[in-house]
Amino acid sequence: MSTAASSSTIPPISGFPSGVHVHWETQRQVVWNELEHTREEHEFVYEISWIEELGLWRSFLRSHHKVKS
Repeated sequence: MSTAASSSTIPPISGFPSGVHVHWETQRQVVWNELEHTREEHEFVYEISWIEELGLWRSFLRSHHKVKS
């Protein structure tokens, strides 16, 4: 059975056992900038991996930045 993965599949990060199906997913969201009182589009990159012992997917925010116009 194959799992759905984003287009940017990466090898497992060291410290993870093999076969955890690690991949990254990117999401764009509009957020409020309190300092400038403006709405901005930001890109969030999450590492998604399967935790076999728990039988569930784990997501971890790997990077976050403002999208340039």
